[in-house]
Amino acid sequence: MRRSPRSRRPSGSTRTKRLLAVGATLAVFGGVVAVTQISSAGDRRPNKQPRPVAAECVAPSPGATAPTARGATTTRTFQNGRWVTNHWGDGQQTVAECQETRSGGATTGSLAVACPDVVSRLPQVPDRARAEVDRNLALLQTQITEADQRLAAEGNKGQAFINNTILGPLASKRRATLDRITIAIDRFGPRPRGLADLANCQVRPVNNNNGGNNGGNNPNNGGGNNGGNNGGNNGGNNPNNGNNGLDVLANNCNNSQLQPHDGFQNGNRCISTAFGEVGSAANNPSLLITEFPQQINRNQGFALRVSTRNLVRDRFLPAGQGGYYLESSLLNGEGLTRGHFHTACRMLNNTNEAPAPEPVPAFFVATEDGGGGRQPDSVVIQIPGLPESGTAQCAVWAGDGSHRIPMSERANQTPAFDAVRIQVN
Repeated sequence: MRRSPRSRRPSGSTRTKRLLAVGATLAVFGGVVAVTQISSAGDRRPNKQPRPVAAECVAPSPGATAPTARGATTTRTFQNGRWVTNHWGDGQQTVAECQETRSGGATTGSLAVACPDVVSRLPQVPDRARAEVDRNLALLQTQITEADQRLAAEGNKGQAFINNTILGPLASKRRATLDRITIAIDRFGPRPRGLADLANCQVRPVNNNNGGNNGGNNPNNGGGNNGGNNGGNNGGNNPNNGNNGLDVLANNCNNSQLQPHDGFQNGNRCISTAFGEVGSAANNPSLLITEFPQQINRNQGFALRVSTRNLVRDRFLPAGQGGYYLESSLLNGEGLTRGHFHTACRMLNNTNEAPAPEPVPAFFVATEDGGGGRQPDSVVIQIPGLPESGTAQCAVWAGDGSHRIPMSERANQTPAFDAVRIQVN
């Protein structure tokens, strides 16, 4: 609150008391902030002061990094001839990644381990073999992640070193794991053929030029989202002042009492970014979970197969770097939405009432792989396991480049969203 010019300055003793009170308040507030940071897996908030461009790099919150990647915030797999990139914690970075980004370097290096997709080569997995197969599929992903980490740390030692020290041992581990999958399925159904041929992996360059991170690295560029008011105010050119004769309460933030949204995951803000482009009904995104287990054991890895249509998965502004609701929705040249999709699993304490919205889910990841289009295709999401027993709700939903569920032409079109229940024993 601004002090009146006629206010008298407090005496020395009064000022000292006020400073002590403020200090105590800040100490308590600091403790609350610390607890919030520790307990939140997917939420990175900037300081209350305007965030400077050269802000200090801060470690991600617990749960914001890949469970099997020892601190990594992105993991990549090679599926059906393309890289699938998973963003953990909606794009939060480790301190090392953040510092490398600010110094002008790449965030993850230019090479990664590419292995043949196993899930697409499996026959129908019998229910009695599902648990063991899922466990070994998760182990295959862990092996790739560990090899990727070693490649990032020692890949500059030459191709012979990579072949002998990284790819060779990886092939041996994969061969043993693939044998276990073959035996597990063979016990209860038709023996899968050719899985041993999928043991050998390669090192391939990673194409990071998707343009998705440019906005997120400049958190102050759109702090007030003032440019977004253009979309809200252009309604004046339409009949009835753009309101179609309806009693519209607001279509921009001009009269809002809330502070402007800054691109980070903060509520109680007003977002002026224009909604952007919406496609025709036939081009609106849709999504379906096509494969999932009915039940699993605690901490047992499993997989979800997700099919999308009309979603070009090539746009991701990291929310952890200030890309949340920052960019308008965009269509590509075919009129298809550009974006990615999210996967989350949470435990349901009660299946008779809506769950509380604020708890962090047990699992969360955003997937961007440059694939997707007019024809439906699929991506496999490997989940390392859920730590609690009970009923889990695993949901998948599409997002545009800045994390909104894509808009549709009509009100009676189902959004690109799906959810399943899984029993955790």
